[in-house]
Amino acid sequence: MGTLVTAGAMTMCTMGVAPSSLVVLPIHRVLGPAPVANIMDNAPFLNVLPFGMCTSLANPTVATATAAALGVLTPMPCTPMPVAPWVPGVPTVLVDNLPAVDNSCKLICAFGGSISVTSPGQMTVSGG
Repeated sequence: MGTLVTAGAMTMCTMGVAPSSLVVLPIHRVLGPAPVANIMDNAPFLNVLPFGMCTSLANPTVATATAAALGVLTPMPCTPMPVAPWVPGVPTVLVDNLPAVDNSCKLICAFGGSISVTSPGQMTVSGG
């Protein structure tokens, strides 16, 4: 198991141009300094925020802008569209009766991108 993902985790899409923060609402009853994500924390614009501009031709706005530019790839604003929950999840750690998300989990976007965790939102600090 990797590191559990909490509110404030950083994510990146393979078709996006900028990282984004994962929003985990404080509705999960898990003790700790920040809410822990479960596999259903995948709602666009609620949990998964845009990644700046999108470069995927599967995104209709990118395809239209690229066609208008005579085939020159023209990125357009990102609209994250996860097609399923986070996979694979951590079945041994349940958050509100659903598997938790760790830093190895991914989301697949309907426009062809793969969203991954670049920073889980929590760090280990040692005093000394």
